Amino acid sequence: MMPNLTWCLAFGPIALAVAGLATDRVKWGQSRVGGGAALSAGFALALAVATGIGIAVKGTLATGTIGVAGVGVGFYVDTLAAIMFALVAFVGLIVVLYSRNYLDGDRGQARFTKWLCLTLAAVLLLIVSGNLFQFALAWIATSLGLNKLLLFYPERQAAVLAARKKFLASRLGDLCLIAAMVLLQQAFGSLDYAVLFAGAEAMRLGGDIPAAIHAVALLLVVAALLKSAQFPLHGWLTEVMETPTPVSALLHAGVINAGGFLVLRLADVISLSAPSMEVLVIVGGVTALFGSVVMLTQTSVKVSLAYSTIAQMGFMMLQCGLGAFAAALLHIVAHSLYKAHAFLSSGSVIDLARASWSPSPGGQPHPARMAMIVGLVLAAALVVGTLFGATIAAQPGVFALGAVVMLGLSHLITQAFDERPNLYVVARTVALAVAVSLAYFGLQWAVEHLLAGSLPPVQALRGPLDLVIIALVVLAFAAVTVFQSVLPGKADAPRWQAIYVHLANGLYVNSLANRLVLRFWPSPPPPNAIVPSTPVSGVPS
Repeated sequence: MMPNLTWCLAFGPIALAVAGLATDRVKWGQSRVGGGAALSAGFALALAVATGIGIAVKGTLATGTIGVAGVGVGFYVDTLAAIMFALVAFVGLIVVLYSRNYLDGDRGQARFTKWLCLTLAAVLLLIVSGNLFQFALAWIATSLGLNKLLLFYPERQAAVLAARKKFLASRLGDLCLIAAMVLLQQAFGSLDYAVLFAGAEAMRLGGDIPAAIHAVALLLVVAALLKSAQFPLHGWLTEVMETPTPVSALLHAGVINAGGFLVLRLADVISLSAPSMEVLVIVGGVTALFGSVVMLTQTSVKVSLAYSTIAQMGFMMLQCGLGAFAAALLHIVAHSLYKAHAFLSSGSVIDLARASWSPSPGGQPHPARMAMIVGLVLAAALVVGTLFGATIAAQPGVFALGAVVMLGLSHLITQAFDERPNLYVVARTVALAVAVSLAYFGLQWAVEHLLAGSLPPVQALRGPLDLVIIALVVLAFAAVTVFQSVLPGKADAPRWQAIYVHLANGLYVNSLANRLVLRFWPSPPPPNAIVPSTPVSGVPS
């Protein structure tokens, strides 16, 4: 594939944009509208596959930027962008196909398909952009398209409130990204990725990092955190359930990853600033813990999935902050595929639960046994991680998430001992846990080597602060594991009931955010609401 053919990447977003704009031709009919969107999404996926093959044969594909000082139009696709391009195109095709049946007969189907295609086009353009200016335009377009999807049912007050909170957070993130773009233009004289990456590498080798680069890195980090629904501005993500299910699937499996992709795409620049990396670590760690704990208390399937997404985005930011960029990309891919399936199949969860239900023997967890298993699992994480080079000192990000994954496995092992204490069940559960842990560290090793030319190498432990944070993260999730096992048996205790209520309400952080938004941006009454009439000239109403 020659460099001039790289311009063909534009056909993917263009095809989806054309399909979206064509939906305004109502004489086509609903079936043709959905068919055109599906064909365009399928074409984008085929183009993504062809691009991946081209990169495997020729390496990074870049056109340069047609414009002035790196401000214009261009494409840059390496292994990182190719993986994300294929991921979003695949999820987009599935969502488009699902939405054809889901909204069949809905009078707003054409409008929904229009904004779905335009949003997908913006995300794909964002991924293959060759300069930060084009990236920023696609970034803003993605947010505006998503806002239209969130307001698909404008009469729903919860949807309006969620869209407004998302709008405010996104505009603040846009300002941070634009400010970073201006500073980068002044520092490097161009916004073209090739120039930015070369300049960042020169600074890394020289060891002299200007203050402007620290400011740029911090602005980029803040923009990414705002885009990824990090604590405490996470509440809008839990309230998008007022929109059609395909929107939730697209948001949680695709659009929400834009913040993570920003960090990965500009990891060469962001990794130059240790303070910015520490911000990622702290905010990501707090968000991961908060989302994980609150998720355990939710009774709504979709709200639980939303808090799961918040936690997963926190984990991903934590990994980026610890320098495990390849591991963060693997996390994005795995989470996107899982979450798209989870949302699109959420309507069948009751049937699945009934089909797989079996009577429980009613075994009770023993605190001492639980503590012993958690300790053994953490020791196993140290051993397995060492086999793949993922030690605390060498790869703190990979090790931290690996330890959390294995803590989740310890919960399953404990259940095997408590619920069905026989040799076959225990042996099978332990064997499965070992297989999962080996697969996790093995995949991390493979992805790290696959992305060696696209992302900075895994960073070693930077100092005592990172070590303390890793220790706190692992210990906190060990406590969550114990909490998850002990809580059902303490359901009648007043203290545990109070904790459960507070956690189920997300510690009321989102309620405070709602009050602030409604105070400065009050919502109008629904279109169909009955508004009390006002007496006129003494005539009673």
